[in-house]
Amino acid sequence: MPHPSFAGFGLGLRKPHYAAFLEAAVPVDFVEVISENFMVPGGRPRRILHQVRAHYPVALHGVSLSVGSAHGLDAAYLARLRGLVDEIEPLFVSDHLSWSRTPGFNAHDLLPLPYTAEALDIVCANLAHAQECLGRAMLIENPSSYLAFAQSDMTEWEFLERVCARTGCGLLLDLNNIHVSAINHGFDPLAYLAGVPLDRVRQIHLAGHSQGETLLIDTHDQPVPPSVWALFAQVIDRLGPVAVMIERDDNIPPLAELLTELDQARSLAQRGIAA
Repeated sequence: MPHPSFAGFGLGLRKPHYAAFLEAAVPVDFVEVISENFMVPGGRPRRILHQVRAHYPVALHGVSLSVGSAHGLDAAYLARLRGLVDEIEPLFVSDHLSWSRTPGFNAHDLLPLPYTAEALDIVCANLAHAQECLGRAMLIENPSSYLAFAQSDMTEWEFLERVCARTGCGLLLDLNNIHVSAINHGFDPLAYLAGVPLDRVRQIHLAGHSQGETLLIDTHDQPVPPSVWALFAQVIDRLGPVAVMIERDDNIPPLAELLTELDQARSLAQRGIAA
C-alpha cells in the first residue's frame, strides 16, 4: 500500500491520559501508540485502543522489530503486529533503524548499527519482509546514538536514503534524535537535514532529552527544547503533508502542558509554510 498523505498534529497516547481521551474530545488530529503495549488480543488495553480509534486516527509505533538483526525477524512478533494492524487500520506503522535481538538474547533497547553495505543489505531484506507480512509500506525512524562504528563507510542520512530507495519505505523524522546524535558525534544537524530524503518524510517526532555526564541522552522526559524547535522551523516548510507529534514517555505532565507544546508546533508550522 502507498503511504497516505496526512497533515495534522498529534500526541503520543500514554496511560495517564487514557481517561481524558475517552471522556471528552481532545484537540488533536491523531494519536500514536507504542505497538507492543497493545499486541495481546483482548484485554483492557486493546479495548481502550478501539475506543480511541473510533474518534482519532492512530499511528502504530514499534520498538521491537529489530530491523537490523542479522538472523532475520521474529515471525511470531510479525504475526501479532499484523493482527493489530488489521484491527486498528492505522494511519502509519513505524519502527526504528536499530537492532535489539539475536536468537536467545533480547537487549530490550534500540542498539546502533554500523553504516556499511553489509548492514544495508540486512536492513533492506528485513524491512522488505516486514512490509510484505504487514501488507503495507512502513516508516523507519532515525535513531539517537551514543557511539559510532569505525567500520561505517557512509553517513546515517546516506544509509537512510538508500534504505528508502531500495524498500519503498517512508521516514519518521525524529528531530530530537538528530540533535542528540549531532551533539554526541559532532556532525552538523543541518547537513543531516540536507542529506536525508525529505520527500519520504511522512511523520515528525518532537521530544526532549537530558544531559548525561558526557553525552546527551534521549530520555523523552523533558519538554521540547529550543534546539529541537529550531530544527523544526528549519525543515517544516520543505516537507509535504506531514503528521507532527509531541512524544513524551516519562515524567509525563498534565495533558494541558502537552497541548500547549502542540500549539507551539502548529504556530511554527504555519509561520514556516507562510514564509
